[in-house]
Amino acid sequence: MENPLSSLDWSLLQAFLAVADNGSLSGAARILGVSQPTIGRRIQTLEMAVGGEVFRRQRDGMVLTDLGASLIAPADAMRRAANEIALVSAGAEREMAGTVRISASVFTAHYIAPRIVSRIRAEEPGVEIELVASDQSENLLFREADIAIRMYRPQQLDVVTLFLGEVQLGLFGAKAYLDRVGRPATTEDLRHMDFVGYDKDDRILRGFREVGWSVERSFFKTRCDNQAVYWQLVKSGCGLGFSQRNAGITDPDLEEVQTEFDLPTLQVWLTAHAAIRQVPRIRRVWDILREELPATLS
Repeated sequence: MENPLSSLDWSLLQAFLAVADNGSLSGAARILGVSQPTIGRRIQTLEMAVGGEVFRRQRDGMVLTDLGASLIAPADAMRRAANEIALVSAGAEREMAGTVRISASVFTAHYIAPRIVSRIRAEEPGVEIELVASDQSENLLFREADIAIRMYRPQQLDVVTLFLGEVQLGLFGAKAYLDRVGRPATTEDLRHMDFVGYDKDDRILRGFREVGWSVERSFFKTRCDNQAVYWQLVKSGCGLGFSQRNAGITDPDLEEVQTEFDLPTLQVWLTAHAAIRQVPRIRRVWDILREELPATLS
């Protein structure tokens, strides 16, 4: 008798991994672009093939059973192999027209990338751009992005990277806020001013501690992790805030505040998976980003 696992449909494992990643049938359906009942049927078919339940439904979503947990590693290996095949296939494309998916931090996507995307669209009308604004690291192997603009050196294997330079951070406040509370002349003056901080992200908190300010989360009277919203809070006068200096100094509503301690810099890297780097449309978008981004760093 034929082993049902020997001809297991990849779509069943794809649905299984999507449910495991998202914790629900509906979340998996959105990711895979199919209906929730379709995901449900695929999970049922998989359970018949493996001889037991792979998920247990609970109030807060779908939870892996012991059998399901044992399938994660081999299923993920199949996912990686499938994506490698897709990357090799994509690397053979020779058409300029098509979609290029660019990943960038929320701040970069909001304030830096749109002008560059406009140039791409003007010069290459056959190229469609998907701009992913995310402070997470999209996985290039899984084609979550074709090209990523990252503020750190990528460590992922099989990627092509290009160092573009460093961007200086600055401390800024809305002119209206500084008119109201006064402009700080010393570090002690700064300690008595309001700051906009992050909520769950502790990077600013750690930065303060590294320069000798022993502050807690409550020091930041306004907090938000979304970079674009954070910047709007600063611009609206909620307090002083940190950002890429190149964006702050060009904003007429903001004023740079000098500090007696050095602010860090962020490295800017361009990266793409080696298997698709030479696809014409991806290479063209890469080249435009390589030309345009360094001018935004100063």
